[in-house]
Amino acid sequence: MTNSKITLLCLTLLISTLTTSFSLELCNPSDKKVLLQIQQYYGKPEFLSSWSNDTDCCTDWFQVECDATSHRISSLTLFSGPLSGEISPLVGDLPFLTTLLFRHLTNISGPIPSTLAKLTNLNVVRLNFLNLTGPVPSFFSQLKQLTDLDLSFNQLSGSIPPSLSQLPNLGLLDLSRNQLTGSIPNSFGSFAQPGFTIDLSHNMLSGPIPSSLGNVQFLALDFSRNQLIGDVSFLFGTNKELNQFDLSRNMLSFNMSNLEFGSVLVLNRIDLNHNKIFGSLPKSLEDLPNLQFFNVSYNRLCGTIPTGGQLSQFDKYSYIHNKCLCGSPLQSCT
Repeated sequence: MTNSKITLLCLTLLISTLTTSFSLELCNPSDKKVLLQIQQYYGKPEFLSSWSNDTDCCTDWFQVECDATSHRISSLTLFSGPLSGEISPLVGDLPFLTTLLFRHLTNISGPIPSTLAKLTNLNVVRLNFLNLTGPVPSFFSQLKQLTDLDLSFNQLSGSIPPSLSQLPNLGLLDLSRNQLTGSIPNSFGSFAQPGFTIDLSHNMLSGPIPSSLGNVQFLALDFSRNQLIGDVSFLFGTNKELNQFDLSRNMLSFNMSNLEFGSVLVLNRIDLNHNKIFGSLPKSLEDLPNLQFFNVSYNRLCGTIPTGGQLSQFDKYSYIHNKCLCGSPLQSCT
């Protein structure tokens, strides 16, 4: 065989190999089958029209992502589309999912399916702005890789599972805007991730805030608009990295006079309005260089309002309707 024929043969084989490799579909057949079943479950909505048996779900499908190495489905994000019914239990048959997002789908209702317990690789779960009902499932505590759990803006009811504190990597827990009742679990003092963010606002939680939460390094904490009672002074102190703090519209009752805020230098938001807090405003509030929002209105505070530091920027609406607070921006103390 001449050199030219050998060259031609090698070139033909190379082109054939490249053509074959380019035509290979990356999407795992099992994952693709499940996704097509999910599409069928929702009646093949128009916004999922890119989901076709003739295209590659790793490269061509809207709201689907694959792991670059294994080519297994790693992310399923469904949002702002005309989906109706419940979260498809078939989602639990995508074992390599690390991110699951169902958002702004107000016609999605019913309970959170138990099949999600099979998704042990999940890092991020955001099932928010839906109309989910039923309890917050305790099976989430089995998903040890979870870093973010957001079930906000639903109609979930019942108590908060104490077992959620068993998630070693959880850095965000958002159960706000639901209909949850009962107390905040004492076990929540076990959350170990630094910079932990928790939002339980706009529920019907009651009882005292567990003192164990004083051990947690919160970045942001929002328990506003519940029915919580008691003392929360243990949430402040040395070596805290709290950035935002909202306990407004509860029934908290404690002496604010001796709270030490000066060591929480990153704190930029304090909202304690509509409670039963008494005593005076501590001068340590003047030592917060990043304070941008402050509201203690509708409480039982007395004494002179400190005006140093960032406090001078707040108007009377931050202080009104207290027992006997005085000084700028309220009436003078006489």
